[in-house]
Amino acid sequence: MDNEMIEFDIGLGGREGDDDFVEIEHPVEDEEMVDSPILGSASGSVNGVGFSGGSGEIYLPEGDLLDLEPYDGMEFESEEAAKAFYNSYARRVGFSTRVSSSRRSRRDGAIIQRQFVCAKEGFRNLNEKRTKDREIKRPRTVTRVGCKASLSVKMQDSGKWIVSGFVKEHNHELVPPDQVHCLRSHRQISGPAKTLIDTLQAAGMGPRRIMSALIKEYGGISRVGFTEVDCRNYMRNNRQRSLDGDIQMLLDYLRQMQVDSQNFFYAVQGDEDQAMGNVIWADPKARTNYNYFGDTVTFDTTYRSNRYRLPFAPITGINHHGQPVLFGCAFLINESEASFVWLFKTWLMAMSGHPPLSITTDHDPVIQSAIMQVFPQTRHRFCKWHIFKKCQEKLSHVFLQHPSFEADFHKCVNLTESIEEFESCWLSLVDRYDLRDHEWLQTVYSARRQWVPVYLRDTFFAEMSITQRSDSMNSYFDGYVNASTNLSQFFKLYEKALESRNEKEVKADFDTMNTSPVLKTPSPMEKQASEFYTKKIFMRFQEELVGTLTFTASKGDDDGEIISYQVAKFGEDHKAYYVKLNVLEMMASCSCQMFEFSGLLCRHVLAVFRVTNVLTLPSHYILKRWTRNAKSSVMLEERSSDVYTNYLESHTVRYNTLRHEAFKFVDGAKSSETYDLALDALKEAAKKVAHAIKNDGRNVMVNGHIRGNLAGGGSRANYTIGDHDGSSGQNLSEDDMDKKIRELTYEQECANRKCEVYRANLLSLLKDIEDHKLQLSIKVENIKISMKDGF
Repeated sequence: MDNEMIEFDIGLGGREGDDDFVEIEHPVEDEEMVDSPILGSASGSVNGVGFSGGSGEIYLPEGDLLDLEPYDGMEFESEEAAKAFYNSYARRVGFSTRVSSSRRSRRDGAIIQRQFVCAKEGFRNLNEKRTKDREIKRPRTVTRVGCKASLSVKMQDSGKWIVSGFVKEHNHELVPPDQVHCLRSHRQISGPAKTLIDTLQAAGMGPRRIMSALIKEYGGISRVGFTEVDCRNYMRNNRQRSLDGDIQMLLDYLRQMQVDSQNFFYAVQGDEDQAMGNVIWADPKARTNYNYFGDTVTFDTTYRSNRYRLPFAPITGINHHGQPVLFGCAFLINESEASFVWLFKTWLMAMSGHPPLSITTDHDPVIQSAIMQVFPQTRHRFCKWHIFKKCQEKLSHVFLQHPSFEADFHKCVNLTESIEEFESCWLSLVDRYDLRDHEWLQTVYSARRQWVPVYLRDTFFAEMSITQRSDSMNSYFDGYVNASTNLSQFFKLYEKALESRNEKEVKADFDTMNTSPVLKTPSPMEKQASEFYTKKIFMRFQEELVGTLTFTASKGDDDGEIISYQVAKFGEDHKAYYVKLNVLEMMASCSCQMFEFSGLLCRHVLAVFRVTNVLTLPSHYILKRWTRNAKSSVMLEERSSDVYTNYLESHTVRYNTLRHEAFKFVDGAKSSETYDLALDALKEAAKKVAHAIKNDGRNVMVNGHIRGNLAGGGSRANYTIGDHDGSSGQNLSEDDMDKKIRELTYEQECANRKCEVYRANLLSLLKDIEDHKLQLSIKVENIKISMKDGF
């Protein structure tokens, strides 16, 4: 049928004398939500609601039309004029509009009829096929209530548009004037507002600060014309549009880097030609550094705070000088959980599949879930300083009303010594400032085991103190990549940052190898540490060692294997630390857990070592990753050039073991009878020790038996021993034999000492070779840097 028409639910006539038209409905979802997205551009439409004409300019009614109410027969120059008038009327009255249906001519397809309705017209279409197979995690609020308010217009033969139907009444409450800017059809970002947003975004400001500036500029939120969510979405779309053009430039750069170096790694999520997924890369130096310092890692997503224009996330760690070191970089186009899982799995593959002991990230449930899947055995920590920064935003009113809150919050988090003390302090804090019901504060408290230091001290994070901010977090590219950096500038600045960091490491290596630290004590332990640790790490250790001079260590429980000590600063016994020492294994643990957290012994353990005459650091307390030879293949224990160190360690162990056993007599002699028995036993032991010292070397082993038993009951006998010349044997008395044995024993000891000297010289030579290799590498790097500067 040529004149067939599709019927719909409102009765509108077509153009007079022309029934060649087709009706079009405009289905929409519920959109009247305050946080609904809005188009960043003034042109186009939102769910069918147009804001501009064909020229891209926003049409606004002028003159008397501003105060008019629609009526049948009202005439407009164009469809856009009618649409703008009805939307302006809706803003004055307090409702939002949208397009419900249209009619097109069958002849040329032109729109000849429109119906504009209240946004609450109709009811939600509950399509069972769309929802039965999927779980709706965040159901949207129902906003459509069957309102009949509408405006229908149709085009005349003259080209003008007239009102063919108007329904004024609404079946719901209207929005007051101070809230009308939240309605969707009235939320639009004007050209001047876009310009201001672009300028402030380029300066590094986030959406919240930008909205504050706009409210001040326009004289109130209702005059701005859009919400913070609209501003945030506009900024995100801006960044996405710029990335679409720049991402190919990144891939070209990475491909060239892989051509230049076969060990350069990069990967793209999804189709590389389209490049819509995340991108990750790691250069050869980053992969090598991970082998040495990959025990703790930081995944830095500072860009998400809009500090950086680029979605650039470096993966960093800490080297043996305490400097940030790069393990890889990522561009995050997609921030879904699946994308983060892909990112971490791909990076782990580039790092030979060895996960870190610990990882630090921003407080984000999506990242947390991805880490649990990829690094199930890795300790995950939220960056404490990011939480502090967020606290200033979420609790800004508290900071303003109570200047002491910041200090109290810092003290509660950083200065509490135990879990019990933190819990008590936290409850006191939220009660004092009436914050028990604060939603955000409750959220971070529920995650306290992943950011409060007292819960994390048992895991290695390579930080020198609990209150220190990790140098690797958002600082590797500071001074190079910033809010105004675009991708075309990024590559040059990225390479400059790598050169600068490498130069700083070379300088730290040079200072360590060519300057001798000033020793502050006569302790052999300090001298030993100065030879092993890098300059910065030694200074930190020296600080702890010197700090022991103000601490006292009082012996507590002794169960025969483990001795407990209470260590406190002089005059501050109420603030004590507790150290447990296993004398036989030379293992110590402290309640402050500094060694577990930073890899350096605390002053409390060192104070116990001082009172127990442990003169040198046991080798298991010197982490290779903190030594000057952290990148050497020679093991630390094999590089000792001081034979006396081995003697001191063995002598100390023997001394402590004997003293430990002797104390058992003292502790047990509580009555006169036990005292007499203990005293007699010690006197008898003293005689035996004196006799052994006098006859040192006499009782030697011969064929597995003590020399004194060879006589058979103590009777004297003669034995034949061949001389050195190989001449016939001669009969020797027992005294002569003892003398000969002592001489041979002495020769053997001399030979052993010579072997030790030769071994020490050999190890010293190996050390010199390693030092020479390091110095050569420093010179080579300096030459490379000077050549680049010359170009």
